[in-house]
Amino acid sequence: MGTLRTGATDASVRIGVQRTGRFASASRIGLFSPPVDQILIGDCIAELEKLPPASVDLVFADPPYNLQLGGDLRRPDDSLVDAVDDDWDKFASFADYDAFTRAWLLACRRALKPDGAVWVIGSYHNIFRVGSILQDLGFWMLNDIVWRKANPMPNFRGRRFTNAHETMIWAAREQKSKYTFHYEALKGGNEDTQMRSDWHLPLCTGEERLKDGAGTKLHPTQKPESLLARVLLSSTNPGDVVLDPFFGTGTTGAVARALGRSFIGVERDPAYAAAARVRIDAVKPLPPEAFLTAPAKRTEARIPFLSLIEAGLVKAGETVTDDRRRFSATIRADGNLALGPAVGSIHKIGALAQGLPACNGWTFWHVLREGKPMLIDDLRGEARARLAA
Repeated sequence: MGTLRTGATDASVRIGVQRTGRFASASRIGLFSPPVDQILIGDCIAELEKLPPASVDLVFADPPYNLQLGGDLRRPDDSLVDAVDDDWDKFASFADYDAFTRAWLLACRRALKPDGAVWVIGSYHNIFRVGSILQDLGFWMLNDIVWRKANPMPNFRGRRFTNAHETMIWAAREQKSKYTFHYEALKGGNEDTQMRSDWHLPLCTGEERLKDGAGTKLHPTQKPESLLARVLLSSTNPGDVVLDPFFGTGTTGAVARALGRSFIGVERDPAYAAAARVRIDAVKPLPPEAFLTAPAKRTEARIPFLSLIEAGLVKAGETVTDDRRRFSATIRADGNLALGPAVGSIHKIGALAQGLPACNGWTFWHVLREGKPMLIDDLRGEARARLAA
């Protein structure tokens, strides 16, 4: 990832690559259907401009960081650090870098659907410039995510803090975009706690790190699959098309294939593209039940508490309690609860019992079933299932 720049490129390599690894004819990349699950080899901006407008759901971009390294980086023992010193990361000036950034972001914005979004990852060298340009182009900022590395490279010179994180910007195509965000799924996988904007994940190491024949890492900035998995699970749906304009060794494509998404990759270096193709073809997609998105609670059918009485799932006169049986109330025939002289909704009476300003009665009150407390929210789920049958 992070391997492309503008510049003259032989048109003969601006063609797709099939899953078999054979080159596809240019005619297969039509103007009206995106070249999904293909790697387009060539100049970044030129290839992006060939894509049909409004044809992709998400962009994940790992562009050159413009690290501005001023010579070799060495450890205290004078051994050479394998730093990013490739030509694709070098720009003559900040103005050149800004012009490049503006051009590829414009091309991506054109390819995004109206409700699409973009993720861009970077370091302190470039991410603030990228953020400014995103806003100038009309993107709407949603979050900045700090990827806090569990195993960062130390600062060998000892003149600065260890660079232990990178920053990702998540932005909608525009302010009115109805972007995808799977809040409940992320919360459920995070021990029912809201997912925070700082993600503690390790660098790409071990078997996941692609190596060449000599055992040297194939790409200097390969991102971990765990990072891409969280991005795609949070902001795409199965079947969505994810565009990566700096495809590198194909982490985005590998994760997309595993999770039932499609991808479009753009990569200038044929060697990286070939390695990515082999890597992606070896991925075995997960079974759909492992990645299908659960419906968000706010999109589920609305079930009032009275409906549970009408369906016979609870009965008027029955007692509801909290999980520790500190409080109890009586179910009324009209769907309200009675707590002493007070009468009100499951939410109002739940709040009153606890002396709180608000309460989610669905997740507070229980009824006894076979001698065990059962959440009335579980009964609501049963009512929804009956409606759907």
